[in-house]
Amino acid sequence: MSDIPDKHVNAELIYHLDDKPSFWPASFAALQHVLASIVGVVTPTLIVAGTLGLGEYIPYLISCALIASGIGTFIQSKKIGPIGAGMLCLQGTSFAFLTAILSAGMIVKARGGSPEEILSTIFGVSFCAAFVEVFLSRFVHKLQRIFTPVVTGTIIVLIGIPLIKVAVTDIGGGFGAENFGSLQNLLLGGIVLVSVIILNRSKNPVLRLSSIVIALTLGMLAAFFMGRLDFSSLSHVGIISVPIPFKYGFNFDMAAFIPLVILFCVSALETTGDLTANSTISKEPVTGPVYLNRIRGGVLADGVNSILAATLNSMPSTTFSQNNGVIALTGVASRYVGMYIAAILVLMGLFPIFGAVLQTMPKPVLGGATLVMFGTVAVAGIRVLASAKLDRRDMMIISISIGMGIGVSMVPDILSQLPELMRNIFISPVAIGAITAILLSLFLPEDHSATVEVE
Repeated sequence: MSDIPDKHVNAELIYHLDDKPSFWPASFAALQHVLASIVGVVTPTLIVAGTLGLGEYIPYLISCALIASGIGTFIQSKKIGPIGAGMLCLQGTSFAFLTAILSAGMIVKARGGSPEEILSTIFGVSFCAAFVEVFLSRFVHKLQRIFTPVVTGTIIVLIGIPLIKVAVTDIGGGFGAENFGSLQNLLLGGIVLVSVIILNRSKNPVLRLSSIVIALTLGMLAAFFMGRLDFSSLSHVGIISVPIPFKYGFNFDMAAFIPLVILFCVSALETTGDLTANSTISKEPVTGPVYLNRIRGGVLADGVNSILAATLNSMPSTTFSQNNGVIALTGVASRYVGMYIAAILVLMGLFPIFGAVLQTMPKPVLGGATLVMFGTVAVAGIRVLASAKLDRRDMMIISISIGMGIGVSMVPDILSQLPELMRNIFISPVAIGAITAILLSLFLPEDHSATVEVE
């Protein structure tokens, strides 16, 4: 989720890019960044583990995600050689990869794979696919010839829509829940959803930026008074958790690899946009050699950080957009604040009790928040499509690609007669929709005769 700041908020920066704030201002600014992004960092792990039946692994995986996010944030902010944007960029697990990762996990699960095999495949494929973004960072600007706004917008819509089903299932109580759809579950999800809406409409920018965290806290309180929280498992959680590289092994699956490759291409373009917005807010140039080197370094860091994340048993990483709003809110653009953010995230990750507490969160509480977040992903895709002047050719590309993606997700049996490899690739709505959009965009002739106005 991105939070676009009001134009009148902090028009002048208090600390510029290379300024070094003292401890307390830097710590306060870092804490605001963590509050704005913490849900985004840990939620993909909660969703993947919950959907694939990996509940017992959640505390450790959340610790890994937080530590990987902290290391990635340090690299982006510090800029190590050519790696990193050298700006105040928070790095975290991306929702964009969720649909493909869930599909990868389902492939392994369908053939009887153990939880360790599921995790080893997810992290092994993510590790390999991340090298694509490392390679693309050298000429990311040329990707726009293939990944036009029509193609990119379509892919982002197809990322968000299947995830909405996951969120609504969680609001009902989770897949296979005995009390699925109960009034209590709907009430819990509704409390969180309404809280997010009210807080997002607040005139206080701090409340808007922290709306998801506050709403989840209110949902947890409501669950406590309903007797829905069970903290008995916390007594078995270790004191310190340190990621062990490839703890669950390393497996590769071509059907899971291809959708991730496509998404890393899209992620590179999204990071370019986020870094451009960051440069604007930070009063840095958005043209010229300094800007281009910053973009290349930032996209390169995205790829390298995703490789590190997979090594540390976490999912692909990307630059978060919502933190641009925090920079505008606080007037602090100093990249040295990124070091403080990194330290906070790593410290949180070292203590698995944090992940264990999140594991106790009832699924309806999580679903109430993720419904908004995943809906926002889909709307971001619609916004990209709306920015393009759509002609009849574009409308054809969008309608067929989204139809293919959503159609396959609704009627997966249509692929039951295909060879296993093809079936596993095309069962992902993102993969089949993206491949369709790219091919149609490349081979359908341009139509200059008419433009369809989209209201």
